Amino acid sequence: MAAESLLKTSKHSKYISYRKILYHRFFVGLLLFIVISLVFTVVFNVFVGSAPRTEFHEPVNLDAVGLLSIIKSDSPLSEPRVSNCTYWHCFNVYRCGKGGHDKITIYIYPLKDYRSEDGVVSQFSREFYEILGAIKRSRYYTADPAAACLLVPSIDTLNQQSFDSKHVSQALQSLEHWNNGENHLIFNMVAGASPNYNTVVDLNTSRAIIAGAGFNTWTFRYGFDISLPLYSQLAERIDSTQPKQKNYMIISTQLNIPMDYLAELQSIASSSNDLLLLDSCKTQSDRIDHTKRCEYTTGKMFEYPDILKEGMFCLVVRSARLAQAVLMDILASQCIPIIIADTIVMPFSSHIDWNRIALFLPEENIKNLLKIVHSVSKERRGELYWQLRWVYDRYFSSIEKITLTTLEIINEKVFPLSARMYEDWNIPEHLYGPVNPLFLPVTAPKSPGFTAVILTYDRVESLFTLVRKLVRTPSLAKILVVWNNQKKQPPPSSEWPVINKPLKVIRTTANKLSNRFFPYDEIETECQLTIDDDIVMLTPDELEFGFDVWREFPDRIVGFPSRLHVWDNVTSSWRYHSEWTNQISMVLTGAAFHHKIWSWYYTHKMPREIRDWVDDNFNCEDIAMNFLVANVTRKPPIKVTPRKKFKCPECTNTEMLSADARHMTQRSACIDRFARIYGHMALKSVEFRADPLQYRETGGVPHVYPDIGAL
Repeated sequence: MAAESLLKTSKHSKYISYRKILYHRFFVGLLLFIVISLVFTVVFNVFVGSAPRTEFHEPVNLDAVGLLSIIKSDSPLSEPRVSNCTYWHCFNVYRCGKGGHDKITIYIYPLKDYRSEDGVVSQFSREFYEILGAIKRSRYYTADPAAACLLVPSIDTLNQQSFDSKHVSQALQSLEHWNNGENHLIFNMVAGASPNYNTVVDLNTSRAIIAGAGFNTWTFRYGFDISLPLYSQLAERIDSTQPKQKNYMIISTQLNIPMDYLAELQSIASSSNDLLLLDSCKTQSDRIDHTKRCEYTTGKMFEYPDILKEGMFCLVVRSARLAQAVLMDILASQCIPIIIADTIVMPFSSHIDWNRIALFLPEENIKNLLKIVHSVSKERRGELYWQLRWVYDRYFSSIEKITLTTLEIINEKVFPLSARMYEDWNIPEHLYGPVNPLFLPVTAPKSPGFTAVILTYDRVESLFTLVRKLVRTPSLAKILVVWNNQKKQPPPSSEWPVINKPLKVIRTTANKLSNRFFPYDEIETECQLTIDDDIVMLTPDELEFGFDVWREFPDRIVGFPSRLHVWDNVTSSWRYHSEWTNQISMVLTGAAFHHKIWSWYYTHKMPREIRDWVDDNFNCEDIAMNFLVANVTRKPPIKVTPRKKFKCPECTNTEMLSADARHMTQRSACIDRFARIYGHMALKSVEFRADPLQYRETGGVPHVYPDIGAL
């Protein structure tokens, strides 16, 4: 029995040993396979990576002679223009933004010399060459057609009279990436030919976007095409100098005015000196000299375009072609255009407000021209006059600017989230000042509350006292502590007060006063309370009342300590005034409510010279913020409650920055410096203070804010 047991045990142990050997061999083999695979992969990648890249796209060479391309008579034509294209149907948005960016990319086809059996299909004009050059130099250009959002054929289609529509349509169809014109951009300035003078280029453009001049409301595909101006070489040579006064109320220099409208204008010019009606001058050779104009009634000769500067208003009348080059001459001469063309689509009208630079007169009302012009006030004339030169210089003064404006408009259509606002396109800041970015209701909602941003360095005891008081304010949503000391760690979490509101500590990389106005992502509420770590005397009721006042004035600085700027006749400079007065022009941000967007403006849009000076001198960040907000809103700040002095009971005077004897002098220097940088005194004075109604309440009515501090 013992022998049988021993035999069974021996057989079982042999079986286990054999199984262990099999497992061992399997795992060793698996390990060897993995190692060999890794070695093979590394070696393969090394050899493949060392090979030269084959995908290299050379930028288009605009100076090279194009390769010859023969267009046969039986070559297929591109499809006719689709009249109802939109970005939803004729444009492939999935070609755009492949690299994760929010801008279009544009590819220019290589230059080719397209020839038919009859000769040259299309010749390059100087203007078209400048358009291609502007695209290549722009931030939108790419040499890779596969990465392109838009593709521009290097075929000059600017002038309808300089190319054959059939052959150009065949050339477009032969393009490698044509695909029925999808995501292609065609430029045109002179559309249509006699006798019809169509308002869109006579070309089979299929689904391509057309950037053209002279569209009417029937042929323009709104939201898809781009309306261009008819470029004028004369306009580019007109300087910005102006005569001391305008000698003529209205001037007409256009040569191709239809006979019925010309008869109306001749009748007006014969009966009034307010209209100077000019036409071409008669010569013995019957050749028109485009640099001369002669008066209709007397034949007196004037130099063109110099005469345009003498007029307050200049006429642009609908003719056989809707687009007129005289419009650019008029804008360059700073003469207010009067547009008499009912169906015209004005250049870049999707983004430029032409009502800010021109008058529009219905064609049927041309006989009332003088009456309408005389009804325009002097203030309105001044607004039109100063606006039009800015618009011309910014969008129309060269082929390059016309091209870049076209690309910007297309970019905003493809990426609407990156689009600029109406004010950015139409309101020059140097004329009207900056535009208030806040579009808030009359009273901001109370439920989101406010975020308290505390700038601190190492006054831990005072900081903790302030935190305990802040959390008793009902509308406080969060506390953000900006730790401005890089040499010392903030207190550990175990030492902080136990509170019932979220608290976040942010460590800065440099000790700067501007850190209090950085637009931190942690500020989720619209309202931000900026407060110093030593302002511990404010009660929760005062803070709650201050927040309620800010809700009534959400675009202003609302706070407690106020100051005033005054002019010093002795030193001929601005001075910082801190005495108790009825007037205020600043609310110090040691304890003030403001919209969080002003922190973004302070960091990104305020003159950098001011921010650098504040950080270098460690002073005046509150004055800088008051200048910024007043310059944008053109409104004064709001002082809350009658509290006159802010004292720090736990601090000695030697520890406080404002105790320095040079402090007031430096603050006055700040105001004077900032006013020079802005070019004017941006601060606004006001005699106003917001107090709770309870200061006038009688008869035992319970107070809403019972713990408002005294003077």
